[in-house]
Amino acid sequence: MSDYILAIDQGTTSSRAIIFDRSGTLVATGQKEHEQILPKPGWVEHDPVEIWKNVQEVIGLALSRAGLTRHHLAGIGITNQRETAVVWDRATGEPVHNAIVWQDTRTQHIVDRLAEGHGTDRYKNIVGLPLATYFAGTKIAWILENVPGARERAERGELLFGTTDTWVLWNLTGGPRGGVHVTDVTNASRTLFMDLDTLDWRDDILADFGVPRSMMPEIRSSSEIYGHAKDSSLLRETPIAGILGDQQAATFGQAAFQAGESKNTYGTGNFLIFQTGEEKILSSGGLLTTVGYKLGDQPVQYALEGSVAVTGSLIQWLRDQLGIIRSAPEVETLAAAVEDNGGVYLVPAFSGLFAPYWRPDARGVIVGLTRFANKGHIARAALEAVAFQTRDVLDAVGTDTPLDLTELRVDGGMVANDTLMQFQADILGVPVVRPVITETTALGAAYAAGLATGFWTGLDELRANWREDKRWEPRMDASEVNRLMHGWRKAIAKSLDWVDDDTKQ
Repeated sequence: MSDYILAIDQGTTSSRAIIFDRSGTLVATGQKEHEQILPKPGWVEHDPVEIWKNVQEVIGLALSRAGLTRHHLAGIGITNQRETAVVWDRATGEPVHNAIVWQDTRTQHIVDRLAEGHGTDRYKNIVGLPLATYFAGTKIAWILENVPGARERAERGELLFGTTDTWVLWNLTGGPRGGVHVTDVTNASRTLFMDLDTLDWRDDILADFGVPRSMMPEIRSSSEIYGHAKDSSLLRETPIAGILGDQQAATFGQAAFQAGESKNTYGTGNFLIFQTGEEKILSSGGLLTTVGYKLGDQPVQYALEGSVAVTGSLIQWLRDQLGIIRSAPEVETLAAAVEDNGGVYLVPAFSGLFAPYWRPDARGVIVGLTRFANKGHIARAALEAVAFQTRDVLDAVGTDTPLDLTELRVDGGMVANDTLMQFQADILGVPVVRPVITETTALGAAYAAGLATGFWTGLDELRANWREDKRWEPRMDASEVNRLMHGWRKAIAKSLDWVDDDTKQ
């Protein structure tokens, strides 16, 4: 009896396999971290071969811990770190270079070149995105321009590109022996190459970037059977039936399906998705227009997204670089030791600012320091920075759409921090709600696969699975909220215009 769905979550720091039952309850998991390769300042890479080996291992771990085999599975869903780019040889499966990770900023010169005379919004009306190092398109261009022989091989049709969903799917379905070269609309919408209206690659934009169309995967919906695992896999003959980029998957796992529904994920960075339904809204407030999901032949659903680069990684910085905490949970204890931030604000623009500012020239600052300030104030300022950045993004949503936010559903590792979640509710002025099942990214991929295979009947059944765990109601006076936001915006101003020709590193 096929009573379970397996989700593969290929993330920024680790790969996981998670098994869910029909109620959406987690049954078993396997997880393995991969190396973060940092060759130069601003460069972040992963080894695609290591990632694929780890995916295979965690699948085995999850199945063994659950006491299950492939015969118990109705399907497989995949979710992934979205903009990370892999280029490999279609005949051998060998990557031509390490994967270039979404956090990597080495391609700023390509962004500048393409934006010259046009501005960074050159393609925004078509693809919904500004030109930025964040997205996969410039990373592919960098590989073709800098890896010896890569451009010639690509033009001969020998190379393939994919984000890590495509890399995992291609290998799982046979790799060089007939692997399926496909991505879904959510991942395709993060490349700078997909037309949001036609849901197809734009040949003119590919040409501007110097990327042959033959490299690009076929774009499919987020919920359909793409292929089956091949004989060499523990999952052989099991259908792979769902793909969603990680933030869209988390939104789907939160059962936020309709226009006006939203979620915020607190992970390495913060990612807010605000569903706009069948209406494509081009942001005037610094947000990204992206695909929320597409189920089979049903109409595509769009979303606005606010991507914040540094939140959870800010707490890691306090631990690893400053050494003021020994483990991430200690930040809450330290922050709770002081009554307020003591006038201290921390803007974590370590690689510039993402939404809604899109300022690559910004750098991190700590402002408002006096001799009164201590490490507790810095810890509190770090937590508050996470909430302030989310408020900035939601303020931008308010400029783009008349839809009202009535509550914010949250997930990710930082939602265990009660101090942060209460401050978030206070700063937003709406309730913040955490679900019982917080593994929403993997759950969303499982849902997409389960809908395609008939394991679940429809969105109403998925909504019934969602259950509230904890709710934080706002309780801060409006005057205090305004005072804090005024200080935050002054701090943001201090972080801007830092990088110029004399300070580039």
